[in-house]
Amino acid sequence: MKKIIIASTSTLHNGDYLDYLLPEIKLLFENCTEIIFIPYARPGGISFEAYTQKVAQAFGKISIAVRGIHEFENPIEALKSAQGIFTGGGNTFLLVSQLYENNLIDTLEKVVKNGTPYLGTSAGSNICGISMQTTNDMPIVYPPSFTTLGWVPFNINPHYLDPIEGSTHMGETRETRIQEFHHLNTEPVIGLREGSWLAVNGNSIVLKGALTARVFKQNELPFEIAPESELNNL
Repeated sequence: MKKIIIASTSTLHNGDYLDYLLPEIKLLFENCTEIIFIPYARPGGISFEAYTQKVAQAFGKISIAVRGIHEFENPIEALKSAQGIFTGGGNTFLLVSQLYENNLIDTLEKVVKNGTPYLGTSAGSNICGISMQTTNDMPIVYPPSFTTLGWVPFNINPHYLDPIEGSTHMGETRETRIQEFHHLNTEPVIGLREGSWLAVNGNSIVLKGALTARVFKQNELPFEIAPESELNNL
C-alpha cells in the first residue's frame, strides 16, 4: 500500500528546512531508523554531499539517519532494501534525467507502490505525477522522457502562485502556463500552494495543510478544493 507525502515545498518563509512537516514526516517514517535520500535535483547546484548533510540535520531532529543514494555502489539494490525514501527539491529536469540515467525510475515506482514510505518536496513532488511537464523549472538538461512515476492520477504544480492583484507584471501567470499545457495535454493538474501537501495512503489522496489547492482540467474552469478533500477521483 502506497504511503506518500507530496509537499509543495521543503521550507516555509522564516522557517527551517522541513520543520513545518516534521510531525508528518515522523509519522510517515515511524518504522524507519534510516532513509535513503535522492539528491539529484541539486538546488542551486549544491553538491550531493552538502545536500545530503542538510537533509540529515533535519531528520536528526526526529532521530532518523540519512544516506544519500550516491553513496551506494548499486543504487537499484539500495532502493529495493530502503526503509524509506526522500527526494528533495531543485531542478526537476536534472532530477528526472539522473533517475533515468541511473535506471532508477522503474525500481522507484515499484518499491513505493509496494509500500516503502516516500516523501517528496518540490521537484521530488513533481515526479509523483503522471509527467513532469507542469514543473516551473528551467530545462537545464534534456531527460530521456518527461514521463514520471504516476503514483497519483494527475500532475503536480508545486509552489503554485496566484496572480498578484494590482501587479504591473505583463508576463504569463502560473494559471496561464497550465492552460497552455492543457491546450495539448489532458492530464489534470493540482496547483499546490506553499505549506500544502498531499497525503497518499493506498488509493486515498487527501489535501493537507491550511490552504486550498487549485485544480485544473482540460476544457473546464479552474476550481478550488478545501483541505481534507479527497482527490483520488480526479
